[in-house]
Amino acid sequence: MQAQQARKIVYQTNPVYPPVLKNKQIGGLVRIRVVVTPAGSVKQTEDLGGNPALITAAEAAVKQWKFEPAASETREIVTLRFDPTQHR
Repeated sequence: MQAQQARKIVYQTNPVYPPVLKNKQIGGLVRIRVVVTPAGSVKQTEDLGGNPALITAAEAAVKQWKFEPAASETREIVTLRFDPTQHR
């Protein structure tokens, strides 16, 4: 049996870092399960972990992403890193 390869992202927007968290130097990882349609649009997101305020920002961005087309709907795991020292 062959392992399923993650679909390639063809368009991606960066999340807006919540200013309050950025100013307080609060960062971290957010994990999201994404349901992607055969055409490559994000149909649904489900948070798997992270700061709730960061999850909100991450989900808003990921819902705009586009993935390469596929024969059927897929589920992907996306991890985003919020680093206050990198977002100026």
